[in-house]
Formats: sequence, C-alpha cells, structure tokens
Amino acid sequence: MKRTIVDASQLELEDKVVSIKRVTKVVKGGRNFRFTALVVVGDKNGHVGAGLGKAAEIPEAIRKGKEDAIKKLISLPIDENGSTPHDFIGKFGSATVLLKRSPEGTGVIAGGPVRNVLELAGFKNIRTKSLGSNNKQNVVLATIEGLSQLKTPDEVAKLRGISVEDMLG
Repeated sequence: MKRTIVDASQLELEDKVVSIKRVTKVVKGGRNFRFTALVVVGDKNGHVGAGLGKAAEIPEAIRKGKEDAIKKLISLPIDENGSTPHDFIGKFGSATVLLKRSPEGTGVIAGGPVRNVLELAGFKNIRTKSLGSNNKQNVVLATIEGLSQLKTPDEVAKLRGISVEDMLG
C-alpha cells in the first residue's frame, strides 16, 4: 500500500543535497559536462521526499532536484517516542535498508544517505543498517520505499477487521 502524496504548499520544507555527480558525455567536438543532484526534502514532521535534478550548472541541478522531491513527498506515521511503528526493510535495486524501532534516548543511528532522509522525516529514535549496494541514490530510494510501506496499528487492525486491543493482545 503506497502512502498518499501530500500537497507541499502549506508545509515548511527543508532540503538537503545528498550527492552531486559530474556526468561526462563524449561528443565529436570534445566532452559535455553536466551535473546530477540528489536532493531530499522534508518538514521534520512526518513528510519526506527525494528527487533527482540534472542540468549543466550545479545550482540549477539542485533546484530541479528539489522540485522533483517536492512532487514525490510522502506522509509517514511516527510514534509517540519519535520512532517507527514497527521494524521494516526497504528495497530498491540492489540496495536494502533495515530500519528498527528504538526506545526513547537512542537517537538516529544511521549512515549518511539514510540519516539525511530520517532526520528530514522527523524521526528522533531509530536504528538502521544499510545492506547490499552503497550507491547513495539507491540507498535513499530504498529508505523512502520502506518508509512508504509503514502502517500504524490502527491501519493494521482495520485491515484485519479487529480492534487494536484484540490485535495487540
């Protein structure tokens, strides 16, 4: 089940550039240089998105990446202690990201690209492990894919047709 894409006009979004790559295309007259920027945006309150921008200039690539990320914003459930409702695994390409619930006071235990996504999403206590590929783009997209599949206890109980109390025991 995909999370709903949200309207970004009323959110105060922060953006973070995860990576900038210089891409070269060899043509008859020499080399063409272009730039690719991977940008993550979020409001630190349960909304996050990632986008890719490509342009001849770095600032223009970042601007395009930010616009793309805003188009792909998703809404996430964050529990009362700033963690995820349950453990989960996100996969994209050959990158796999394991995200685990954590008690209050743990902090964000995550490597580079995953940390950027989680901090902008608003998680305060979470443990992660990046498995497989360490390609920044795939790791960011695997994290967002996993986050988009999170379900609250209410949603799970509704799907099963029982109350939250019955489900939790």
